[in-house]
Amino acid sequence: MKSNSYFFIKSPVAIFRLPLVFVLLSISLKAQTKENPYLLSKQINSSQNDKEKIKLYLRLGEYYVTKAGEEKKDLDSAAISNKQAQKLSLKLNDKLSLGKVMLLDAKIDKDRGKWDLAISKMKKSLNYFLSQNMQEQAGDAYNELSYMYTNDSGSFETKVGLKKKAIECFGKSGVLVKKAAVLKDLAELYSVIDNPDEAIKLLKQSLSAYQSAKYKDIHTVYKLLSLAEAQKSNYNEALKYAHLAEKTAEKAGDYSTELASIYNQIGLVYYYLKKNQLALDYWEKGLVVAKKNKDKPSVRLIASNISTMLIRQKKFDEGIAIIKEYKKLYPLDDKVFEMRENYILFHTYTTLRQLKNADKYYKKLIEYYGEYGEYGGGQTTVLLSFAMYRLYKEDYQAFYKSVKLLDSINAKTGNDMVRAQNFMLWFKADSTQGKYLDAIKHYQLYKKHSDSAFNGEKSRQINSLQIQFDTEKKDKDIQLLTQKGKLQEARISTDSILRYVFIGSIIVLILFAALLYNRSRLKNRANKTLELKRQQIDEQNEQLKKLLGEKEWLLKEIHHRVKNNLQIVISLLNTQSAYLDNEDALMAIQNSQHRMHAMSLIHQKLYQSDNLATIDMSWYIYELINYIKECYSSEKNISFVMDVDKIFLDVAQAVPLGLILNEAVNNTIKYAFPDSRRGEVQVSFKKSENGEYKLMISDNGIGLPDDFNIDETESLGMNLMRGLTDQLEGNFTLESRNGLKITVNFRKTTDVDDQNINIVRQ
Repeated sequence: MKSNSYFFIKSPVAIFRLPLVFVLLSISLKAQTKENPYLLSKQINSSQNDKEKIKLYLRLGEYYVTKAGEEKKDLDSAAISNKQAQKLSLKLNDKLSLGKVMLLDAKIDKDRGKWDLAISKMKKSLNYFLSQNMQEQAGDAYNELSYMYTNDSGSFETKVGLKKKAIECFGKSGVLVKKAAVLKDLAELYSVIDNPDEAIKLLKQSLSAYQSAKYKDIHTVYKLLSLAEAQKSNYNEALKYAHLAEKTAEKAGDYSTELASIYNQIGLVYYYLKKNQLALDYWEKGLVVAKKNKDKPSVRLIASNISTMLIRQKKFDEGIAIIKEYKKLYPLDDKVFEMRENYILFHTYTTLRQLKNADKYYKKLIEYYGEYGEYGGGQTTVLLSFAMYRLYKEDYQAFYKSVKLLDSINAKTGNDMVRAQNFMLWFKADSTQGKYLDAIKHYQLYKKHSDSAFNGEKSRQINSLQIQFDTEKKDKDIQLLTQKGKLQEARISTDSILRYVFIGSIIVLILFAALLYNRSRLKNRANKTLELKRQQIDEQNEQLKKLLGEKEWLLKEIHHRVKNNLQIVISLLNTQSAYLDNEDALMAIQNSQHRMHAMSLIHQKLYQSDNLATIDMSWYIYELINYIKECYSSEKNISFVMDVDKIFLDVAQAVPLGLILNEAVNNTIKYAFPDSRRGEVQVSFKKSENGEYKLMISDNGIGLPDDFNIDETESLGMNLMRGLTDQLEGNFTLESRNGLKITVNFRKTTDVDDQNINIVRQ
C-alpha cells in the first residue's frame, strides 16, 4: 500500500520569464512484498508443519496488505490469513508469531481507514515486543507507527522520533537492511521540510548500511540523493545520482512503479537544466511504466509534469487539457493532488495575466497552504507564484512581504535560480513604484544569482556526465558482443594452435631480449640527452601556459566589465526616463537602451564562452529577438520566424550587424503593424555559395510610404543602418512590396567553420 506522503520541489525558469512551474517530485512508497500468492497458498496446503504454516500465512497476509490498489477483497484476504496465523500461534504458544499477528492486524485496520484503532493496536504490539526484548520486531512496530503521522509541523517531530527509535532497534538487532531502509525514509522526511543537507547525510548512511549488507537494490537511495542535490541546485550531482538510480534499477530488473519514479526524477533534473526534449523523453518512459503497473498516483504525477513542460513551451491549452484528461481517466480522492492541479491552473492563468480566472484558485490555495505558504510543504514554490500574482494585482504590501520571506528561505538553502527569479520580481515592483535605486540594486542581484546558477564549468560537468552515461550503455553492448566472440573463439581453438603459439612466443621473446640488450646502452645515452631537452621544453611550456591563461582571464574580465557597465548605463537611462515627460526624449532613451543591450549581449557571450575571438550569431540573433519581443510583449501581437545558420563573426562585424538587426526589428514592431494588427516578421541570416553573408529582415506590414526616398530621409535609424552597412563594407537594400524587406550583404573578415541549425519558430 502506498503511504500518502507527497512533497514538492522548486524548478528553474527561463531568464526574462518569471513564472515558476510547480513540480511534484516524488511519491514515498512502502515496498510491496515480492511474493507469489498462488505458490504460497499451495505451500500452505501441502505443509504438515504448523510453525512453517504460521510463517506462510503471515507472508501471504503481508502480500495482500502491501499490494497496490487497497481493494477491499485484498484486505479481507489479508485478515483471513492473519486469523489462521493467530489460531496456530495460540495453539503453539509462539510468542514471536503472536506479536507479528498483532502488528499485521493493526496494518489491516490502517488500510481500512480505521486509524484510531490501528494506532491503538500498533502501540499494543510495540509494548509487547519491547516487553519480550524483541528488538527487530520493535523496530518494525516503531516504523509502522511513524506512518500514522503526517508531515505537518505539529506531527513532524513525533514522526521523526519514531523513525529514530526504529533505527536504534534495528541497530541493536544487527538488521542492516531494515536500518538502511528507515534511514532512507527519514532522509526523505527531511527533504519534505527543505533540509537537503540532513537528507544527504542520512542517505549516505543508508547507502553505507546497504552496501555493508551486500544489498543490491539501492536505486531508491540514489534517486533520493538526486532529489536532495536538486533541492540544493547541484544539478550536476543530481544528474549523476539519477542516472545511477536508473542503471541500478535496470540491472536489478526492477520494472515496478519505482522505475517510473526514477524516470520521473531524471526528467525533472533535465527540466531544471532546460533540456526540454530529454525531460519529455524520460517522462514519457515513466508514464509507460506507471500505466503498466496500474498505479494511478504515479500516472497522474508524471502526466501533470508533462503538462508543466507544455506550459513552459507556451502550449497553455494543451497543458490544461492534459490535467483534465488524466483527472477523468485516473480519478483520485486525494487533497494533495487536487491542490497540485489547482496550483498548475492558478500559475498558468497568472502567467497569462488572466487574473479573474486565477482568483478562485488563489483562494483555494490560500486556504490550503496559508497566506505565505506556511502549510503543507512546498513553501518556496507557493511563495514565488503568490508573489507574482500579488505583483500583477498591485497588492504591493503583501508582495514585498512575500519576496522578503522567500529570499530569507532560499538564502539558507543556496538556491541561486529561485533567488534570481525572486529578485527579478522585486526589480519590477521597485521600477513600478518608482524606487529606482532599489530597482538597480535588485536587478544587479538578479544578474549575480542567475549568472552563478548555471556557469560554464557546471555546464561542462553536466555534458561530461551525460557523455559518461551514454558511453557506459554503449560499453555494455560492446562487452556483450566481445563475450560472444570469445565463446566462439574458444570452440574453434585447438591444442595444436595453443602449442604453436607457445613455441612462437618463446622464439619471439628470445629475439626480443637480444634486441633489448643490444639497444640498451645506446638508449641510455640518448635518454639522458632527451631528458635534459624535455625538462627545458617543459619549463618553456609552463611559462607559455601561464602567459596564455593570464591573457584569457584578462580578456574575459574586460568583456565582463564592459557588459556590466552597459547594463548599468541601461538602468541609469531607465531611471532618467522617469523624470522626462517628452515623448521624443523617452523614445530616444528607449532606442539607446535597445542598442546598448544589443552590444551587451555580445560581451556577455564572449566572457561566458571559451572562444574569446568570435560570436555564434545563431545564438546572438535568437537572444536579441527574444529581448526585443519581451520589451513589446504587452503591446504587440507579432510572431517571429527565424532561419539562422550557425555562423561565427568577430566582434568588429558582430556589433554593427547586431545594431542593424536591432534598428530594423524595432522599426518593424513600431511602425509596420499599426492599430495592434497581427503580423509576422521573418529574420534570416545565411551564407551564400559565393562566400557572401546575407542578413534579411522582412515583414507583411504596411511597408514604406509611396513617396519615401532613402537618400532624402532624415530618419536616424535608417541612416544608422546604412552607415553600419558601410562599416561592414557591404550593400544595404530596401524593398517595399506587401510589407518591407531589408537586406544586408557583406563578406566576413575571418574564416570560421559554420554549421547549419534548424529553423526556430516562436
